[in-house]
Amino acid sequence: MQRLLKRVSFLVLVFSFFSAMVVSHLYAGSENDKQGWGNDDEYNQLYSPRELDKLKGRVEKFKTLKPLPGMSKATVLILNEGGDKIIVHLCPVWFAKAKDTGIKRGDKVKIKGSWAEINGEDIFMASKVKKGEHYEFKVRLTKDGTPFWNMTPEELAYERGQQ
Repeated sequence: MQRLLKRVSFLVLVFSFFSAMVVSHLYAGSENDKQGWGNDDEYNQLYSPRELDKLKGRVEKFKTLKPLPGMSKATVLILNEGGDKIIVHLCPVWFAKAKDTGIKRGDKVKIKGSWAEINGEDIFMASKVKKGEHYEFKVRLTKDGTPFWNMTPEELAYERGQQ
């Protein structure tokens, strides 16, 4: 029991550190870096919390790309789901880079999110990526799709504490 408490305490400590890192990244970017990522912007309107889906596979690689013209770059992962390559949009680069997600190439993950079509291509917009039993990288509220990158530090801290 005591060993379990130590593990949970360690995970909480790591999670708290990661949350602080994310909050500092969130407010470090300039307004130009944040172009196109607002709640009412075209990109976020593509996410549909009423049509959630789940994927399961292995992370093949990470990359960055501009989701729509005029937007700042996104952190994206390529998921290998039984041989199918799926492009998964995670978040703006200024919110979290690949190294900040706690996920790496080769990891087996479960991803919850919503399908969208951009430039005639199906992509998956993640709300959370779960790795193993005790770790997840969450970027949107599941209930309504609100992006974590548009929350205040207080709202973000509250949501990170609820996991």
